[in-house]
Amino acid sequence: MSDGRELAREFLEQQRELGGEPVILSDSQTVGQSDRKAPLSSDLPAVRPSDTSDLPPPGLSYDPPGGDLFSNDPVPQATSLDAIAKLIAGCTKCRLCEGRRHTVPGEGAADARLVVVGEGPGRVEDETGRPFVGPAGELLTKILAAIELPRERVFICNVVKCRPPENRLPQFDEIAACVPYLFRQIEIVKPKVILAMGGTAAQTVLNTKQSLGALRNHVHRFRGIPVIVTYHPAALLRNPNWKKPTWDDVRIARRLID
Repeated sequence: MSDGRELAREFLEQQRELGGEPVILSDSQTVGQSDRKAPLSSDLPAVRPSDTSDLPPPGLSYDPPGGDLFSNDPVPQATSLDAIAKLIAGCTKCRLCEGRRHTVPGEGAADARLVVVGEGPGRVEDETGRPFVGPAGELLTKILAAIELPRERVFICNVVKCRPPENRLPQFDEIAACVPYLFRQIEIVKPKVILAMGGTAAQTVLNTKQSLGALRNHVHRFRGIPVIVTYHPAALLRNPNWKKPTWDDVRIARRLID
């Protein structure tokens, strides 16, 4: 798609679907839904430079100790995402390994500026070995495109790497078995921002039992990396009213990246 008008319409449609506010163009002109066919290519909205003056207040800070490189545990010794994926493929540390078809270690750029963390694989993820596919994954791809981050430039993963039966919440021992993989992945990628999508992801990354609602609207830290908490895309499909606050959260994450 090369026509500027069509690009602008697509951007505005994505923002409308996500519940976004009218777009502020570079010449201070506001474009709302009624203006969606008007912008010229020179008016194509762009993400503004970072302005931290009105970011949410600081939240929790979690700094778990790094792994001992001299221990027999292979996870801290893994030096690449591929090495972590191989360890996950052979993992039998919890009962989730018994019913899996494929492990789902995660995918994306090894130097991604954004890491997206979800809860756990679902049915389609278990079948394909890829995270965030199916309807929820399609919505996540749209969300990332709306902040000008193609999916392939983001590292996307889950707290647990095997599908919980019937898509239930991961249990404590399952999370405990899998979380070293997640933490090592974050260490390797060294992102600028972590986007924790859903309560399980947020509570795991921040080592807290606080609710998702209490964790939103703050800039938390994981080993010094900013963490933004928001709703899981699957929850947005069930509750469209949550799209607007999610869009607000994601825009904050984008500003922190810049």
